[in-house]
Amino acid sequence: MTATTREERSRRREKRGSQAEAPAKKQVPQISHNVPPYEILNAENVQLIHDKSMHILSKLGIAFYDQEAREILAAHGARVEGDIVFMDETMVMEHVSKAPSQFTQMARNPENNVVIGGNHTVFAPVYGPPFVYDLDRGRREGTLDDFQNFVKLAYMSEYIQHSGGTVCEPNDEPVPTRHLDMLYSHMKLSDKPFMGSVTEPWNAEDTVAMCEILFGKEAMQENPATISLINVSSPRRHDDRMLGCMKVYAKARQAMIITPFLMAGAMSPAAIAGTLALQNAEALSGIALVQMINPGCPVIYGSFMTNLDLQSGATVFGSPESQLTILALGQIARSYNLPFRTGGTFTSSKLVDAQSGYESIQTMLPAVQAQTNFVLHSAGWMESGLASGYEKFIIDNEFLGMYHKMSKGIDFTDEGFATDAFEEVEAGGHFLGTQHTMRNFRTAFHRADADVLDYEAYEKWVELGSDDTVIKANRKWKKMLTEYQAPALDSAVDAKLQAFVEGRKKALGFG
Repeated sequence: MTATTREERSRRREKRGSQAEAPAKKQVPQISHNVPPYEILNAENVQLIHDKSMHILSKLGIAFYDQEAREILAAHGARVEGDIVFMDETMVMEHVSKAPSQFTQMARNPENNVVIGGNHTVFAPVYGPPFVYDLDRGRREGTLDDFQNFVKLAYMSEYIQHSGGTVCEPNDEPVPTRHLDMLYSHMKLSDKPFMGSVTEPWNAEDTVAMCEILFGKEAMQENPATISLINVSSPRRHDDRMLGCMKVYAKARQAMIITPFLMAGAMSPAAIAGTLALQNAEALSGIALVQMINPGCPVIYGSFMTNLDLQSGATVFGSPESQLTILALGQIARSYNLPFRTGGTFTSSKLVDAQSGYESIQTMLPAVQAQTNFVLHSAGWMESGLASGYEKFIIDNEFLGMYHKMSKGIDFTDEGFATDAFEEVEAGGHFLGTQHTMRNFRTAFHRADADVLDYEAYEKWVELGSDDTVIKANRKWKKMLTEYQAPALDSAVDAKLQAFVEGRKKALGFG
């Protein structure tokens, strides 16, 4: 390729960019499924898993490494022996039944409130990686700038309804105070719902305090302002840090996702049925405790499950076993009338390559088919959760749009059958010019973003530069960040938030 040819192609790309107006920010409503969920268990299977879970809870017990939590459980009829708590079926189900089947999480822009439960699905971005990856700089430690970039990208996405939580670790900020910077970034740079901090109980207290500034304490009693991820330290163990955060959020009536962290073959048996039973026991034990602390507190039945390669010890994502458990657990959560969380665009790949694409779809498709209510890690996950990827985020987002369309199902009205079009077209003709096609050509089929996915003829693709999807996604996220405009935030509220952050940093010795 000559330098002149490269320059000509570059000019063509710049011309296309200059002719295109910056798109107005738009938001596709969250998914309300118009198709039935995919169910793989029969009633006997569901009951058998439940019974095995009750055996674990009543006969083997669950460790709760927090004295107050054990006292609460004992006061409600549990048997406590040291750190181990034994819970019978009647007690567990009495309290689990108090959890709401559906609730609304507030956003500071009420138009972005989300419903969690029922037939609704919420997509939230990647959560937790210490590293970030992009095509220009490769893999590196995440910074606050990276964190804020991902918040902006999630805000600008029309298919992601939630700002998420720790979209990447801002490693350039001190550990004791970085939660304050993350929370303020979510509140300032986006007006979508967001997640709370769970690194320490006092960080949860800071989350509640900042939410009270943003939303008001009274409003937070009606609908949660934040949702937080409470992981179970599997197998059969709730640790003191997570229990401390759970107590803070439960007392403030803020939503939580109770999620066993299972890797089959290590933290659960090398058997799918046994893993399902353990997952169910751990999730229900945490949900029951939340309801003992504050009956009716919003809670989600969470699952993070994959399996190990038992020959190498490496984690495997998108495996057949993980697909089966996602579908099964969605059905089990519905049997308890609880909202469900699982899934994401999981991959073990270190690059945005064929492996990352296949594994991501292998995990996300069953999550959508199971009608998961809250999908964490919907965009940007790489390297078994160690890296948040810029290009991966953009490509994943395009497939979220496809899932939005798929969830609508098939239109069986006269318009859906194109009844009048058949009257226009003779045998051997075509439907391109019919009145029906002209009425529906913009909306009949999902149209992916041509700036990311390519549908051109080969010759046209070569003429435009022969760019692959990763290169196109690299251009896309940069363009989005250039076009980003922060949503308005009341100046008085903003001042109070900044004052709180500054005050807490000083109190923690970092002012």
